[in-house]
Parts: sequence; C-alpha cells; structure tokens
Amino acid sequence: MYQRRRRPRGSDFDFQRSRQHRQRSAVVEGAELTSLPAATERVFQGTMTTGAQRRGRWRPGVGVGVVVTSCKHPHCVLLGKRKGSFGAGSFQLPGGHLEFGESWEECAKRETLEEAALHLKNVRFASVVNSFIEKENYHYVTILMKGEVDLTYDSEPKNIEPEKNESWEWIPWEEFPPGEQLFWALRCLKEQGYDPFREELDHLVGYKGNHL
Repeated sequence: MYQRRRRPRGSDFDFQRSRQHRQRSAVVEGAELTSLPAATERVFQGTMTTGAQRRGRWRPGVGVGVVVTSCKHPHCVLLGKRKGSFGAGSFQLPGGHLEFGESWEECAKRETLEEAALHLKNVRFASVVNSFIEKENYHYVTILMKGEVDLTYDSEPKNIEPEKNESWEWIPWEEFPPGEQLFWALRCLKEQGYDPFREELDHLVGYKGNHL
C-alpha cells in the first residue's frame, strides 16, 4: 500500500520537497494530474478517458485557495495577479490543486510556502465556492482556507513563481479590485459576502453552489 512519508515541517527540506513534488506533476489538456503510484495513475487515467471523456466533459477539479492575513498588515489580505492560460490578468489568492491524500490545511500551507515563501499558522476553514465558466471549459470546486503569517519566519512574501504570478501585495479587503477583475474563485468568495476578519460563517447560509 502506498503511504506518504512524514517530513519535517517548516524547514528548507519541506520547501524543496514541495517544489520537487510539483515538478513531478503532469499536465493533461490543461488539467494537472498529480503524480501517483504507477498503478493508481493508470486506473485514474482510465477512469478519465472511459468516463468523463465519453460524456465529452472533464470532471470538476478540486482546488484550495488561501486567505492570508498578517498582524503586520492590519485588515489586509495577500493578493497576486495571474499569468497563464486561465484567468490571465485577474487577481488571485495563493492556492492550487489539492493533492492525493492531502488535507485542506496541508494544502493551504504547502501552496502558500511554494508560491509566496510564507509559513502559516492557525489555518482554518473559511468557505467553499463552485466556479463554472462554460466558455473556458473551467469547473472547479475551491475550498477557501484562512491562515495567519507565522512571524517566527520571514514575514514578507516573495514571488517564487514569476511565470505564474506578477507579484504579491498586501491589499485592504475593502479596497479589493472590482469583481470582474478577480479570478473566479475569489470573485465568488467576495459575492458570498465573506469577511476574513470575522470568524462567523454567515456567508454560507443558503449557499447551494450556484456558479458565476
């Protein structure tokens, strides 16, 4: 049985291991297929081709977005600007694909470390959104997590993936760009009425996954 080996947290080894894991990912017609054991990967690919492709559609992807806050930047959230085929030029949160066997918290910490070189603490659930853009053949369920910058490490972001993101900036939540300039998951989150500086989940009351 395939088991993930435990690795030390918060170390340079952890950062390099995360980068290496991402580099082992394969790209399948615009959708990332995370490296799995060979037998599992063959089964997964077979399911995609015989199931979803037969219907002419891919199954929705599962992503994790991260609302990053810092006590050094009150009332601000970390915001970047996308580069790439999907949503280029729109503003985004740190985040990415949920990997096989990974928890939401682990994914949020890993993606933020890989993309912005920030360590997080007190990571918790913030929201979930369903984004479907038919003309882009894009459908993702995105789990939004919220985390605070751990000040025992470097507390300012670095743009680790300049080919995917223009820069990282601390932007007041109430001064975010208008919805049409936000990447789809973040736009859905704002439209829900989410407030990152309140712990209540009132914004999810009555939400049934209606997409843009």
